[in-house]
Amino acid sequence: MNDVLPVESPRWQYFESIARQLMASYGYQEIRFPVLEQTQLFKRSIGEVTDIVEKEMYTFEDRNGDSLTLRPEGTACCVRAAEQGGLLYNQTQKLWYLGPMYRHERPQKGRYRQFFQLGVETFGMAEWDVEAELLMMCADLWRSLGIGDQLQLEINYLGSSEDRASFGKALHDYLLPLHDQLDEDSQRRLGSNVLRILDSKIASTRELLVNAPRMADYVGAESSLQFAKLQQMLDQAGISYRLNPALVRGLDYYNGLVFEWTTDKLGSQATVCAGGRYDNLAKQLGCGATPAVGFAMGIERLLLMLEATNRLPPGLEQQADVYMALVGQGVLAQGLLLARDLRKTFPALRILTHCGGGKYNAQLKKAFACGARCAVILEGDSSQQQAKFKVLDTEGSALELPVTALASELARFFNLD
Repeated sequence: MNDVLPVESPRWQYFESIARQLMASYGYQEIRFPVLEQTQLFKRSIGEVTDIVEKEMYTFEDRNGDSLTLRPEGTACCVRAAEQGGLLYNQTQKLWYLGPMYRHERPQKGRYRQFFQLGVETFGMAEWDVEAELLMMCADLWRSLGIGDQLQLEINYLGSSEDRASFGKALHDYLLPLHDQLDEDSQRRLGSNVLRILDSKIASTRELLVNAPRMADYVGAESSLQFAKLQQMLDQAGISYRLNPALVRGLDYYNGLVFEWTTDKLGSQATVCAGGRYDNLAKQLGCGATPAVGFAMGIERLLLMLEATNRLPPGLEQQADVYMALVGQGVLAQGLLLARDLRKTFPALRILTHCGGGKYNAQLKKAFACGARCAVILEGDSSQQQAKFKVLDTEGSALELPVTALASELARFFNLD
């Protein structure tokens, strides 16, 4: 787990502001839910034989003897919260959330045991149109961040639950005689979650899958039609994609569309956003049957991408626009009140007031260090009627003016109405 220090926070704020603006532009509403849930929620949703449940969850008993888990992902939590909040019955919902998730896995670049995700979940819509909207939303976010040319969309279609079950049986029957040639994890999955074998990264196992049955051969006519309409919409929207028949996603609850946005800028950890349709999850959790589709993206990985591709805007580390230097005990109270009045007049300006005393040169050095464009300087042993306005550039031009004229000078300098 890692800290986000002040020098790094502006990058997070930059991403979050763009994401929040995008969600609002699509009419999606924010939902927030606890980081702790009943452990059974994840066993019933993710699947007891998945890596997440078997190896990665932070699970413990509380003082009442209840088994609790720090949330490893947000979808099951969102379904639970929406059901308990009365949001699912005979309704459609378009929701999003942002916050920390927890998995006890090997830390590596861009992946921590506490990591942050932006997630989107939609409920009550069974057609391809909402799937297309989610993929268009992702593409719009990449474009807003300036990384649209760095990401590739991969899609697959798992069909209905019946289609998935039929394919799973065919795949199991194909691989059973090859059991001894499979890697250890795949041998275990053969008897518990055979579709996960398609996601194996072991070269020898992947060679065995070359002639395996294909999901596309088991998808029904109606599911195939839905998938064709989605692809046609992506073509019309100008969103390029690659069909990946091995893409199944790591969670048990998916059916229909599954997708990943991948990049070659992060080494082996290529996926930065993934999701799909999960129409049976609500029923699996004891709620009414509810069509659903969503996605989640790792914020740390996206920030790494922005840094690696030089797509972060300049000046993010700038702490203030105006530095208020107060030289001498006599001007401290006047300076604090003046700074407050200027913030009321110009709420968009970041005005950093020097506190703690110090000589003129030391305060000016801090003004340059914080990235401010100008400094307002009060100096003396009593209430001052005059102030200095200093431009913090290589020339360092300065002028002296009445304190009452500072607001007009700031408006002129920053081109504020």
